[in-house]
Amino acid sequence: MRSAAQPRAIGPTDLIHPVVAGLVSVIVNYGGTFILVFQAARVAGLDPALTASWVWSVSIGVGITGLLLSWRFRAPIITAWSTPAAAFLVVALQTTPYAEAIGAYLISAAGFVVLGLSGCFDRVIRLIPPGVAAGLLAGILLQFGIGAFGGMSIDPLLAGLLILAYVTIKRFTARYAVVGILVLGLGFLLIQGRVDLEGLELAVAAPVFTLPAFSLNALLSVALPLFLITLTGQYMPGMLVLRNDGYKTSASPIVTVTGLGSLLMAPFGSHAFNLAAITAAICTGPEAHEDPSKRWIAGIAAGVAYILVGVFGVTLAAVFMTLPATFITTLAGLALLGTIGGSLASALADPAGREAALITFLAAAANITMLGIGGAFWGLLIGLLAHLALCRRGPSARPVAPRPSREGAAR
Repeated sequence: MRSAAQPRAIGPTDLIHPVVAGLVSVIVNYGGTFILVFQAARVAGLDPALTASWVWSVSIGVGITGLLLSWRFRAPIITAWSTPAAAFLVVALQTTPYAEAIGAYLISAAGFVVLGLSGCFDRVIRLIPPGVAAGLLAGILLQFGIGAFGGMSIDPLLAGLLILAYVTIKRFTARYAVVGILVLGLGFLLIQGRVDLEGLELAVAAPVFTLPAFSLNALLSVALPLFLITLTGQYMPGMLVLRNDGYKTSASPIVTVTGLGSLLMAPFGSHAFNLAAITAAICTGPEAHEDPSKRWIAGIAAGVAYILVGVFGVTLAAVFMTLPATFITTLAGLALLGTIGGSLASALADPAGREAALITFLAAAANITMLGIGGAFWGLLIGLLAHLALCRRGPSARPVAPRPSREGAAR
């Protein structure tokens, strides 16, 4: 007789949804943000070989670390390159020699290894109130939910088809909604001839080693901002995504493993990879699998897909980037609807912390950018300040029980 604590064996039907969730997260990542890597490579004046090496190193590193962490902890731990860091490098690499940038990548990665081994990050995460965490996640993801319907103004036929298909499939079988719109959307694009694969040649990428150089300028203008941007814009919201969906995996091994991976891959061009936030939510929520104990398969699927893209380098990355932007934004937004709704419900569930959670949600949704730091950090900071002001009451603020009236006493 099987123990109640022992998980049920995984069958073929248990693989479909988490595997599709993992693939969707990969498509959204490459189709939505990878263009920043190519832009940064162009700004830095990198030749095709160095650009391909950057694609190889970041993809292989993300794939291996996500696969290993998901397997080890049986949780959907999705890793990704740092998108805000890539956006920062589009500017920073204009004035920083490439070899010095590689040295800065190494210093930043070493900082994350030290942070992970210290265990400090876990303690910080535990201090964040659940309502604030849920409000932050809902605010971060709100733009993606809006983007699912914003495509109606740009490509009404494609966006409308995906939305209608999602609602229709969801009405009859919620489990296959995301799978259905992915297959239907790709089929529609192929029929219309909107996925241009002509001229693409499948070629294996070759890593190119760059000897790092170190300078005070690169330390202050690249390494330090890269560390802070990745910490506040990726690791913090990424851990909150896991916590919001009930996964209690310690942050320390995640930060340590991704830091070590970044350290090893930096000489080949990888700027930074870390715990994913937005694309992770596609794999950690109920859309990936109704049983949370089966969602770790999404992390394995995403890891394998990243490794395959890395092996074939720029070729497969270019395939993802040929997909229309409307398809990517609509697919991502619809895949995240369940997570957005669940986060909002959790954020507003406790009446005592509702206003602080709402402030966090709105501040995160505003996507404030100051001092080179993105909206996730400022949303969290504003939310924590609101929580301290509104939810921590001193002795004088305790409600006093009303005295019964004479009529009430007489009864």
